Amino acid sequence: MKQYKLLVASLIAATVVVTSCNDDFVNTQPLNELSENAVWTDAALAEAFVSEIYAGFGNGGFDEQMLASLTDETIFTHPGRGITTITEGRSNPADIGWVNGTISWQQMYLRIRSCNLALKNLASPKFTNTGNIVERLTGETKFMRAYFYHQLARYYGGVPLVDRPYDLGEADYMATRNTWAETVAFIVKDLDDAAALLKGKSMAAGRANEAAALALKARMLTYDASDLHDATKMKAKSTVLSSFTKPELVANVTGSQADRWQKAKAAAKAVLDLSGYGNLLNLTAPVSAQQGTTNYMNNSLSRNGGQNELLMARYFINAKQENGGRQGLFNGPNGYNNWAGNTPIQVMVDDYEMMDGTKFDWKNPAQASDPYANRDPRFYASILTEGSPWKVRSNANLPRDPASQIQTGRYEIVNASGAKVTHFGLDTRQSPIEDWNGSYTGYYIRKFTDPNPAIVDQNTWQEVPWPILRYTEMVFNYAEACIELGQDEEARTWLNKIRFRAGMPAITESGDALRQRFRNEKRIEMYLEEQRFHDARRWMIAPTTLGRKANGISIVGTLKPGKTVSLYKYDKENYNYAYTVFEIDPGKENRSWADKLYYLPIDRNEMNRNTKLLQNPGY
Repeated sequence: MKQYKLLVASLIAATVVVTSCNDDFVNTQPLNELSENAVWTDAALAEAFVSEIYAGFGNGGFDEQMLASLTDETIFTHPGRGITTITEGRSNPADIGWVNGTISWQQMYLRIRSCNLALKNLASPKFTNTGNIVERLTGETKFMRAYFYHQLARYYGGVPLVDRPYDLGEADYMATRNTWAETVAFIVKDLDDAAALLKGKSMAAGRANEAAALALKARMLTYDASDLHDATKMKAKSTVLSSFTKPELVANVTGSQADRWQKAKAAAKAVLDLSGYGNLLNLTAPVSAQQGTTNYMNNSLSRNGGQNELLMARYFINAKQENGGRQGLFNGPNGYNNWAGNTPIQVMVDDYEMMDGTKFDWKNPAQASDPYANRDPRFYASILTEGSPWKVRSNANLPRDPASQIQTGRYEIVNASGAKVTHFGLDTRQSPIEDWNGSYTGYYIRKFTDPNPAIVDQNTWQEVPWPILRYTEMVFNYAEACIELGQDEEARTWLNKIRFRAGMPAITESGDALRQRFRNEKRIEMYLEEQRFHDARRWMIAPTTLGRKANGISIVGTLKPGKTVSLYKYDKENYNYAYTVFEIDPGKENRSWADKLYYLPIDRNEMNRNTKLLQNPGY
């Protein structure tokens, strides 16, 4: 999607024109504003208004601070920006913690108001329906309204459902929260409408289409069927939620969970049945490990067939120098003059399977002595580790590392006097290059960073799109529903399509063992795609997953007998490497799960503005 500038405030609210006198200077139309009437009688201006609503996507997930760092995927390197308020369980209505524009209650409702204004005016007889533009713009707007409400629902539960723009002078602007079931039904209705209105229409990349509407519906119904939103399961697994006086605001209190899984399954299958989407999901056996890594990289970068994975995406254009194109700078190694913002933690690294499909185990001596060998091919496309080949360093730093490898340990080298001394890796917090930006964990993100050496992340913007809705997510939603309905063979068939594409062997388990394999498979495949934050909550496994302490790896390289090295590079012929897992200093981040964190609190200012609101449980 192209980035659209804000038109002006008058596109959000009607311009008031004073008509009480005839003086020309009073009746002059402001040159920097457009009246509401002008906007909604001009097709181009109306389209611009709707286009601006897409800005509610923000940077997608490519902010400097990523949602992944509120989960057991990554940790944020630079404290004091609100993330630890949530990860340490200190979130409260006066200080929610890190909340960006796509999560903010206020920002989402501002966008919903824009949608309601558009829908009201598009339905007006004064708007000329040239080329069926009304149907298209209405479909897009209904999709966006559903998207913003779905954001509110998955962070806050049931919310006030406002389907019209409020006018000045109304007697009451306050509204109570609708139930969870009502919120889901409202979102699904908007998406059904959007899918029907957009069916058969050729839409530009980044604009809503039928597939996006059906996919968002499938996601919402998958959430709706989950344990967090089934009152019985919810109460059994959470003390805070079980004592909530209005459980209907966050869960279904009537109806069958099995029926909800049937609806989720059907919605996901409707997307899978669309033609032209998905990439390399027709394989009957695993590809090679090297091809598996390549396939995963192509899907992550949305190229060489990977673009067919995108059902809805936020696109970035280098020429506009949008922050969404700064993934490499935000998360890249300090030894490349980048910021190391979000770095993988060890529990994430450990969850990547071995190539044969077995679990990695630090108690296995062979695996512990060479922990990055023979792992799931997606590992090498997702995470930069000690010795990973990467881009050529800057001219100033190249003499220190002509091999262009990631250095996250400390190593023996021999100086000019023939004495052994310690060389700290260029990508550590003891590096001579921007040590304050070094990783605490010993890892860096590779996924979503364009590996093109011509893109110098420090000062170049990339054009990798953010996958708002991806076809593979629909495969997971379908497989999950099948598992919960006891249809294990069908679930394995679809999960193995994903694994074969990645070069991994087939899953053969059944029952709860299959459920656990599914959850880990989704964790790996959808890494950094803002799935884990919600999955861990809706599965109600957050206490044992998100509540774990963040950890990392300490790597020491010692020269083998008789070996002399004056300039370090990763080389098992010259070095013995020792790997030790450690917990992050609690002074930096002391993760702890609090039972209230299944939902965010509604900001105190919002509660004060609208006294009819009921706060979320635990706050």
